[in-house]
Amino acid sequence: MAKTKTLEDMFVDGLKDILFAERQILRTLPKMARAAQSQELKAAIEKHKDQTEGQIERLEKVFEQMEVAARGKTCPAILGIIEEGQEVLEEFKGSPALDAGIVASAQAVEHYEIARYGTLKAWADRLGEKDAARLLAETLAEEEQTDADLTKLAKGSINRQATAEAA
Repeated sequence: MAKTKTLEDMFVDGLKDILFAERQILRTLPKMARAAQSQELKAAIEKHKDQTEGQIERLEKVFEQMEVAARGKTCPAILGIIEEGQEVLEEFKGSPALDAGIVASAQAVEHYEIARYGTLKAWADRLGEKDAARLLAETLAEEEQTDADLTKLAKGSINRQATAEAA
């Protein structure tokens, strides 16, 4: 008879999922930065690339604390979100709307990460994994700030440029 899966099993599974996702995101961010037309957007993506490297390091610490190998597990959700973002880069290349599409794609990634990190933090709390919860909360706060920064950028200039140049 198979062993009953626990919340700790689900927590570790979720950590593997987000580790895979972060590594995929890290590989995608330079492409987005190169494609961005706005210097502000390029800078925001570069900043998030640096943060993502730190987020991967934090995840590796959580794995170490849990005494589990830091191996990712294929995450079809992030692969789909990244694929959609790639389509935007290809279909809107040279378009005044490209940066608006890049922001939208980046926010889809952020929203996925916010959902994952929020859940993982709650599970870490429930499992009494205080250090893991603290590390996950730190990453969650960064993801929420990145999402807010992207919204501000979109509302401040990116969306206006996309419509002004199209007129």
